[in-house]
Amino acid sequence: MAEKRGRSPSRSRSRSRSPPRQRKRPGAASRISAAEREAARRQQLEREQQAARTAQQEAASRGVHDVVKQHYNMVPERGREWRQTDSKIKGLRSYNNWVKSSLIQKFIGDERGLNILDIGCGKGGDLQKWQASRKVDLYVGCDPADVSIKQAKDRYATMQKKSRGRLFHAEFYAKDCFGEWLGDIPIIRNVGIDPGVGPGNAASQRWGGGGFDMVTMMFCMHYAFESEAKAKGMLRNVAGALKKGGRFIGCIPNSDILSNKVIDHHKAKGTAPATANGADEDDDRPTFASDDEDDWDPEKSLDSPKPEDTEHAGEKKDESSKDADKEKKAGQEDGEVEEDGFSFGNSIYRVKFSGQTPSDGVFRPPFGWKYFYWLEEAVEAPEYVVPWEAFRALAEDYNLELQYRKPFKEVWDEQKDDPELGPLSERMGVRDRRTGRLTTKQDELDASDFYHAFCFYKV
Repeated sequence: MAEKRGRSPSRSRSRSRSPPRQRKRPGAASRISAAEREAARRQQLEREQQAARTAQQEAASRGVHDVVKQHYNMVPERGREWRQTDSKIKGLRSYNNWVKSSLIQKFIGDERGLNILDIGCGKGGDLQKWQASRKVDLYVGCDPADVSIKQAKDRYATMQKKSRGRLFHAEFYAKDCFGEWLGDIPIIRNVGIDPGVGPGNAASQRWGGGGFDMVTMMFCMHYAFESEAKAKGMLRNVAGALKKGGRFIGCIPNSDILSNKVIDHHKAKGTAPATANGADEDDDRPTFASDDEDDWDPEKSLDSPKPEDTEHAGEKKDESSKDADKEKKAGQEDGEVEEDGFSFGNSIYRVKFSGQTPSDGVFRPPFGWKYFYWLEEAVEAPEYVVPWEAFRALAEDYNLELQYRKPFKEVWDEQKDDPELGPLSERMGVRDRRTGRLTTKQDELDASDFYHAFCFYKV
């Protein structure tokens, strides 16, 4: 029986089985010549370079707005406990948050029932600061990153549960606040936003105005200076939303720091002019390319091109000046390949100019001066210089009058002994309760010194 169940030797071989694979002889790989290996290496390098060029082209086609939006959408929300314990820049986070609290308290005023518009609200990190003031009735947060807006909504929902109904009303919208008109948002339109604000509209300047008491823009306005259209679009939204006497507060990179670094770079290269002082003593108000063209339509995108008199445009410039303009524009847009690049920073932050920089440290025209900013755990994106005097002068055209401007270090020196902000700095771990000394590390303080705070009043 065992013999019947067994298979015969002849049937154990499958006719479909392929012949056994030949084993390579030892040392067969050595038949590949050095020239072939070098050719393979070059092909791999070319593929990698082509992939990098493709990625750069895709980023350029999407524009800086989409690149920045994607970056902030990908930044993980790690939670408050992680930020206070495991973060490598927890001291910087606390210090910067204290500065923002100081700015809010200084200019929030004595009124109650305030309407707040937070442009670039991110994940809602400042919600608790507004709640602590106990003066806010409505908060509207806008940010281009839709993932950040969702996280801000979740944070507000958590605050609602803890507050037991004693919390201001808040709404959040994913919106490009520099390239789009905020009057399209129902709650902003209902509170009030003036579509006619800006230079050349005397009636609006005298009678118009929005319904918001404060507009805040923390660590984001530099993206608006990609172009003149975006900078003006940003100011139309800000000034249009503010009521007379309303305040526009914010924090941005300090262009004085950038100018000084650029001058130092050119001095080291020997390319700085003999009298590089970073300023024009005769006239501190810049000339803008379209001061006399202001037929912007609030129903359209703020970045839409304006109509031009193309028939006579060629008569305004000779060919040499046109070529110079093209070269300058190419230098600004394709800065990655310029030889003039340099960087500065420390272990937790770095600023890198990859393109051309002005040898005298004066950024003119005041738009489109791109640099790359990296901050440990937080930021890795392109930004734009906000030349301070150019911004201040442009803001005046929108009835925004400067009231306050201080580097972060001076904000600390001014407010550290305030009866409310002093104890707050101790609770936040910014300084030691016993000694009163700052606990923030020097590298973190240097990174914070890159910024300054400001406040404009709507007049």
